[in-house]
Amino acid sequence: MNSSPSDAEPDKEPPGPDPDGTGTPVGRRLVLTMLGLGAAGLVAAPVLQRTLETGLGALSDKDPTGLTGLLPNGGGFRYYSVASSVPKKSSADYRLTVDGLVDRPAAYTLDALKRMEQTRMVRDVQCVTGWRVPETPFEGVRLSALLDAAGVRAGAKAVRFTCFDGTYSESLTLDQARRADVLVALRMQDRPVSHSHGGPVRLYVAPMYFYKSAKWLSGITVTDSVRPGYWEKLGYDVDAWVGRSNGRDDAPTT
Repeated sequence: MNSSPSDAEPDKEPPGPDPDGTGTPVGRRLVLTMLGLGAAGLVAAPVLQRTLETGLGALSDKDPTGLTGLLPNGGGFRYYSVASSVPKKSSADYRLTVDGLVDRPAAYTLDALKRMEQTRMVRDVQCVTGWRVPETPFEGVRLSALLDAAGVRAGAKAVRFTCFDGTYSESLTLDQARRADVLVALRMQDRPVSHSHGGPVRLYVAPMYFYKSAKWLSGITVTDSVRPGYWEKLGYDVDAWVGRSNGRDDAPTT
C-alpha cells in the first residue's frame, strides 16, 4: 500500500479491482511459492526473517491479485500495493520535493536528508484491519524541520503527500504535520527502509493508523485545505488516530 488498511506491509493497502474489471490469472507456481514462504514465516528464526521479508516483497511486486498480502512474515508485516508496480529509487535518482504554499521550495536528495538531524522513535505499528507490530523503530527527519526550512506561508492549513508509485496520496492538517512524532523516515527496524516497506523514504505518522504513513514518499505539498488521500476517498477516516477513529478501539501507539 502504498500503505493501507490491510495495510499491506503494515502499510500496504489491499489492492483494488482492476480498472477493466478483469484480473490477471495466478500461476500455480506463484501460489505454491507464496504458500511455502508463508509457512516458512511461521517458523523462521530471526536470522531468516530479513530474507523472508525480501522474498515476499519481491513476490508482491509481481502479484496483481494481492494474494501475497494474506501471508504474514516473521516480522508481522504484510505486503500490498495499490499500484500494479512500483519503480525502485536509489540514492542517485531519488528526490523529495517540498512545495506549495511555501517561500522556499526545495528538492532533497537522499544524501541531503541523511545529513539532517535524525530522530529515532520506537512505537507499535497498528493497521486499521487489526494486526499490530509492537515496538518498531523508525528513524528520520522530523517533518516539521522540512516545513520550517521551506517557510510555510500564511493561509496554509494542511500538507499533502504524494508517492512515486504514481497512485498513492495522503494528507495531514498542518498542526498534525508539525507533531514531534511525525517523521520523514529513512530507517525502519534499524536498517534503511527497504523498497518493499516504502523506501528509500517513507512517511511515519506514529499516533495514526498505518495507512497514513505513506510509502515511496516523493512529494510534500503545503495546501490551504485537507485533501483526502487514497483510502479516505474510499471511506476511511481522514483523522486516523489509533483507537479513536474508523470505528476501532485499539490501544494508542504513543
